[in-house]
Amino acid sequence: MMLDLKHIKKYYTVGDTTTKALDDVSLSFREKEFVSILGASGSGKTTMLNVIGGLDHYDSGDLLINGQSTKTFKESDWDAYRNNSIGFIFQDYNIITHLSIMDNVTMGMTLSGVSNEEKERKATEALERVGLKKHMNKKPAQLSGGQLQRVAIARALANDPEILLADEPTGALDTQTSHEIMDLIKELAQDRLVIMVTHNPDIAEEYSDRIIKFNDGKVLDDSEPYQSGEVNSDFQLNRTKMSFWTALKLSFTNIKTKKGRTFLTMFASSIGIIGIGIVLALSNGFQKQIDNTQAETLSQFPITISRVGLDSQAAAQNSQSNGKNNFAKGQTIRAKRSTAESAQHINKIDDDYVDYVKDIKKSAAKDIAYIYTTGFNLVRQVDGKYKPVTFSNLDESQAQDQSSSDPSSSVGVGGAVYPTDRNGKMSFLKQNYKTLAGDYPSKKTDIVLIADQHNNVNINALKNLGFDVKNNQDLKASDLIGTKVKLIANDDFYRKLPTGTFVPDKNYQQMASSDQTKTLKITGILRTKSKNSDGLLANGVAYNDRLTKEVVDQNKDSAIANAQRSSEQNVLTGQSIKSASRPDLMTYLGAASVPSTIQIYPNSFDQKDRVTNYLDKYNKDKASKDKVVYNDLAGSISSLTGGLMDAITFVLIGFAGISLVTSMIMIAIITYTSVLERTKEIGVLKALGARKKDITRVFDAETTILGVGSGVLGVIVAWLLTFPANILLEKVTDLSNVAQLNPWHAILLVIISTILTVLGGHIPARMGSKKDAAIALRSE
Repeated sequence: MMLDLKHIKKYYTVGDTTTKALDDVSLSFREKEFVSILGASGSGKTTMLNVIGGLDHYDSGDLLINGQSTKTFKESDWDAYRNNSIGFIFQDYNIITHLSIMDNVTMGMTLSGVSNEEKERKATEALERVGLKKHMNKKPAQLSGGQLQRVAIARALANDPEILLADEPTGALDTQTSHEIMDLIKELAQDRLVIMVTHNPDIAEEYSDRIIKFNDGKVLDDSEPYQSGEVNSDFQLNRTKMSFWTALKLSFTNIKTKKGRTFLTMFASSIGIIGIGIVLALSNGFQKQIDNTQAETLSQFPITISRVGLDSQAAAQNSQSNGKNNFAKGQTIRAKRSTAESAQHINKIDDDYVDYVKDIKKSAAKDIAYIYTTGFNLVRQVDGKYKPVTFSNLDESQAQDQSSSDPSSSVGVGGAVYPTDRNGKMSFLKQNYKTLAGDYPSKKTDIVLIADQHNNVNINALKNLGFDVKNNQDLKASDLIGTKVKLIANDDFYRKLPTGTFVPDKNYQQMASSDQTKTLKITGILRTKSKNSDGLLANGVAYNDRLTKEVVDQNKDSAIANAQRSSEQNVLTGQSIKSASRPDLMTYLGAASVPSTIQIYPNSFDQKDRVTNYLDKYNKDKASKDKVVYNDLAGSISSLTGGLMDAITFVLIGFAGISLVTSMIMIAIITYTSVLERTKEIGVLKALGARKKDITRVFDAETTILGVGSGVLGVIVAWLLTFPANILLEKVTDLSNVAQLNPWHAILLVIISTILTVLGGHIPARMGSKKDAAIALRSE
């Protein structure tokens, strides 16, 4: 490679003083020669070496490489030039102490993207040439000064540079070692240009082909001057590149040399992650407790749509019209409808509305019960004879009172209704109840007995089913499970009198054997899973909502139902029907084609809002009388608890986040300290051709390792702390397994820790990348 300096000037100004390090220097060098540059300290010889090597940039003039000007070189061009064409041999070796000998020698090739196999081959050859092949896997601390200088030479040779620049290569060596090193450099000068700066004229005279003397930035003497001709060549630069993986390996080896400090740094940085991890674990656990409680509440208080509903807006307006907590004045008495009566609203539940409800998304409400309050005509064989029974929980006196006020209620009314989910499964019972005996129902004709948390079953329910039981009597489950009850169709149960009225027939045996009769069977005895949801279904008999629909479909065209449709009198009693009670009577006889009550069980409190919004959408732009109102008893609970846990979590995370910010600042300080400690390493990397982004990447990689390490450490510590936290919370609150760290939260925390740590260390890393290479190499 031809190298020419044309009128190079390099001045340094400090305050009012200007030092002319290079003052109009013009020199040309042969492709293969050993040049020594002599001069007193401050004469400009080292500055010239740095300018030739691209570590320092000239103020004016030109440096030509094979005839090509470097005036237009960018920073990346100088980086590539140093990596491709220059090999540096320093006085104090400048070996990176935390890397092995092999890694030091291959560093320049790593920056130029050489494959691993080729790097290993070239490095081995270079170490063998300097006599250190057997030491390639050692650490720098295991070698002598002379050996370290040989490592520096091997590193300079490994990338096969065309120019070797040696700055006082024997300055730190004894006489014998100096001669060994000089013999080696002399040998290298046979096939490349070697430029050496030295203060020892004897060494220069003995080994060099050419001696150039400097003083005050000028060339005083040149023993073998050379004037190059015009050279036209396509000088190409191969850009340097360091992968992030390489930067990670470089940083990891550095971190391993400071295990204690690294662990303390990661632990200090992990404190914020530990705090947030514990908060999220507790929040996750408490949220599950709240969700379970809310689910139980929603099961007890579904959104209910009845034929007669309560218009909350009308009730509020009526309350406002009466005044706010004010007593009336004077003695005038006013006749007025009650607030409750004024707020009553008759819902027009028709087939269109039922279809609208059926379109509620399953993700919002899996269970919807359509209840038809039709009468059940029930008989059961007791002591060999069939007799009427009911699902009612009322005792005899209550049943008689109800019968006297409403004769139609004397037959087969009562029991609890549970929904079949919209996939046709009995998930509602399985979610809220467990079996004490028997099995969950699997068919519409399966019925169950509901016991309370103390295993009590309502005595009236058992008596009304025909069981001879006494109060506090213990029963065997086997005596109850398997009990069969016959459900009779209207046409078999009622007979028409000559007067036109209908009465229940007494031939129960014949009814029970009719083809239209359905056989219901008790398949299990269930008890609530949680004491919070005890009473979800009334204690006693429970049956499926689809059974009521099947009974309606069977009885809606029965003789008694058709007769009642066309009659203004009660076909059971012969008495006139009040207009208000007519719909109830028709519904009881199975003459109603739509359900009297719809119960919607949202999947969660969040989904409850989706359900109510959907129902409200139906009422939009409708007249008041055409609206369908619903009863949302769980809404008040939702308004109190909704978002409460999230708010608490965000506040606690906010406080814990302060420690994350502190950790970020601490990482910035530590990275800045690391930059200061590794300033010489930065200079070495730049001398080998590393770009600014490569230097930044090295420190970013280090903070990435610290960030991942602190995140993982924080998550592990937070997870371990959940065990004593759960023990303590169970003793204090009687809640078990509250603290539960979500694995996705753990991964997120590690990512957050890494990002914040890298951000905290990036600014010092950028500062380090901008350090002047020549100054960095002189640092201690």
